[in-house]
Amino acid sequence: MGGLLCCVKVEQSTVSIRERFGKFDQVLEPGCHCLPWFLGKQIAGNLSLRLQQLDVRCETKTKDNVFVNVVASIQYRALAEKASDAFYKLTNTKSQIQAYVFDVIRAFVPKLNLDDVFEQKNDIAKAVEEELEKAMSAYGFEIVQTLIVDIEPDERVKKAMNEINAAARMRVATNDKAEAEKIIQIKRAEGEAESKYLSGLGIARQRQAIVDGLRDSVLGFSENVPGTSAKDVLDMVLITQYFDTMKEIGASSKSSAVFIPHGPGAVQDVATQIRSGFLQASSAH
Repeated sequence: MGGLLCCVKVEQSTVSIRERFGKFDQVLEPGCHCLPWFLGKQIAGNLSLRLQQLDVRCETKTKDNVFVNVVASIQYRALAEKASDAFYKLTNTKSQIQAYVFDVIRAFVPKLNLDDVFEQKNDIAKAVEEELEKAMSAYGFEIVQTLIVDIEPDERVKKAMNEINAAARMRVATNDKAEAEKIIQIKRAEGEAESKYLSGLGIARQRQAIVDGLRDSVLGFSENVPGTSAKDVLDMVLITQYFDTMKEIGASSKSSAVFIPHGPGAVQDVATQIRSGFLQASSAH
């Protein structure tokens, strides 16, 4: 019925190209249009105004001689006001865009090292977009967005990069562990030094207390028992300490066997040795 009435319908987001006797006549907007075919008018084709996307994979080499696959995503659309240029000037839009992407990427990436390619992917995308915008605007197309969605080095290169990264992290972890062990050893040595210092201080105080106690015993005994000398009192105190020690050794069930000389002469020898030790200590001070 539409053909008999010379009517044609154009869908939304689409324009139709009308020709008259094979020559461009008019761009038809979405809606219903009269098409008197008997006057030589006909639809040459339709052009979508919707946003389209083209993914382009380009293999190239970096400055440090590493081959990479760069994947660029191009979002573009035809302009309604330049629909005739978009319809007539290009036979294959996608192939044309792909050629420009290859040209820009293969001119830009070889100037960069591999690490710089990853860091400057936005600069690569911008360069591709600027070149496409300049070239495709003459054909009635608008470049909406250009993205570098993936950069894929060779598998062996990726494996080597991962190993380098892992080695660097392992080195940092080893250094941190060594520093921690160093701190632990320093703190342990400081603790041992402090412990030995306190132990020595305690022993010194213990010995001082023993000397003070003996001195007080000698003085007290000499005052209360007339006629006794300090030597007699000291001998008596040492003998008392000697027998107390013997008693403690015998009363302890866990003590090891200890062989010591015993008898009046032995007691006298012990007293003489102890007295000599105290005198030597006093002369040293």
